[in-house]
Amino acid sequence: MQGDPVTLYVNKVGPYHNPQETYHYYTLPVCRPKEVHHKSLSLGEVLDGDRMAESLYEIKFRENTEKKLLCQLTLTEKEVDQLREAIEELYYFEFVLDDIPIWGFVGYMEESGFLPHSHKVGLWTHLDFNIEYNGNSVIFANVSVKDSKPVPLEDGGAGHGAVGTGGGLALSFSYSVHWFESPLNHARRAERLRDYSFFPKTLEIHWLSIINSLVLVVLLLGFVIIILMRVLKNDFARYNVEEEGGCDDLDQGDNGWKIIHTDVFRFPPYKSLLCAVLGVGAQFLTLATGIIVMALLGMFNVHRHGAINSAAIMLYALTSCVSGYCSCSFYTQIHGQRWVWNIILTSSLFSAPLFLTWSVVNSVHWWSGSTQALPASTVLLLLGAWVLVGFPLTVIGGIVGKNRAGNFQAPCRTRNIARQIPTQPWYKHTAVHMAIGGFLPFSAISVELYYIFATVWGREHYTLYGILLCVFAILLSVGACISVALTYFLLSGEDYRWWWRSVLSTGSTGLFIFVYSVFYYRNRSSMSGLVQSAEFFGYSLLTALVFSLMLGTVSFWASLVFIRYIYRSLKMD
Repeated sequence: MQGDPVTLYVNKVGPYHNPQETYHYYTLPVCRPKEVHHKSLSLGEVLDGDRMAESLYEIKFRENTEKKLLCQLTLTEKEVDQLREAIEELYYFEFVLDDIPIWGFVGYMEESGFLPHSHKVGLWTHLDFNIEYNGNSVIFANVSVKDSKPVPLEDGGAGHGAVGTGGGLALSFSYSVHWFESPLNHARRAERLRDYSFFPKTLEIHWLSIINSLVLVVLLLGFVIIILMRVLKNDFARYNVEEEGGCDDLDQGDNGWKIIHTDVFRFPPYKSLLCAVLGVGAQFLTLATGIIVMALLGMFNVHRHGAINSAAIMLYALTSCVSGYCSCSFYTQIHGQRWVWNIILTSSLFSAPLFLTWSVVNSVHWWSGSTQALPASTVLLLLGAWVLVGFPLTVIGGIVGKNRAGNFQAPCRTRNIARQIPTQPWYKHTAVHMAIGGFLPFSAISVELYYIFATVWGREHYTLYGILLCVFAILLSVGACISVALTYFLLSGEDYRWWWRSVLSTGSTGLFIFVYSVFYYRNRSSMSGLVQSAEFFGYSLLTALVFSLMLGTVSFWASLVFIRYIYRSLKMD
């Protein structure tokens, strides 16, 4: 109702070009209450670096205010230097009014001339709040400084609204509030926020990249289905001529993938690690699909800070049963004995690198005083979620998988003595297969990857979830097709060590993604400093690991299905 108080929370400040380097607003020498009261925040908001606190701004619904005094401060020389340094680093602030973020710059900086060089730094001491409403709802809010002049902060300077005294710099802070009626109702206010452009707008519907990726998928599918099946048809016609002979006689005077039928299903070394990779990869495939589907269903409100972070943590804990089930089930099928160790390895394969990376990054944030450093209560909450939910579900999934595991279903029996593998040409070595198998899936998502990085490491709100789902499906399809093709070429050279090779071939896409992240940091962003660099490269490494696990899992299962198909199609007794 008109005249009701509307609470304005101050949140955080930070360098404009370092989105993850944020500090509490009250770390700057600004107007603040005698007792700072913080708003209770959700887990996602805390993870997003939000630290909302009540402010001195008195705003009443639909009541305009003109140049009301906020407070008067006398700044010491050290505080003036702190503000000057913040303005030179392009510090912006974020306020929150009715879950609507309001952004603005702390001050003004101007560089001009070479000889003589001019360097001007000014502090905004007056803010104009423009708030749009519809009925009894706030639709949008922003802040403007176009009708005010900045207070100079040069050494010993004094200007409009400031008085230089022997004891420091005296400043008067003020604000105005203007209300405007909006045609948008409360349900559509997210559209208004998306149209606002304090941060640069770079995300558009990029059909060209989607068409490029679709063409690549069609070409790869054509290669695998038409060319590879044509080759297999000739192989079947040639190999099945000897259908009168038994399974053990098929390798007499022949070569190619048929001759290794007694070795192709020989179980690989490091079985527990392989199964852990497949289990965690299946977990992240489930997690990624769940997040995208939830986004498509509109479950993430653009006004809810950190909603996706909260959903990702919840889904990661709940999908731990998927990793335990897939890992222990396959481990039992390939005659693994140490299933308890397999469950422990599965549960720690990603959580251990995550904890190590987080410890380093959080320590850097804590040392710098950033709001991205998690408080102890949040750390205990996350640790409790893993100990009480994630790990127990992994164990339960592993036990169920072990008990429900069937036979491996190999079309051919395996001999006790392994066949000697002939010398392979250079283009069939693991490194070459990893280069080919990693580059092609990466090329299918390279354009979309820029927009994802601009969202995660920039200021954008990603809303093109339909396109993201298409690109995700394209990525998995390309990975599966490349894996099948590379596995066939490997078997044709009488090399039956396909188990780990199939995981590494397209799993190497993660390496390409990390290399791209380095390129993005240096050439596509303006990020700098220890705090932002530690966060960027730490979590980029984890992102690369996640992609490697997902694509390695898809690659392995595609290769296994393909191998079972071709050896089952041979006429063997």
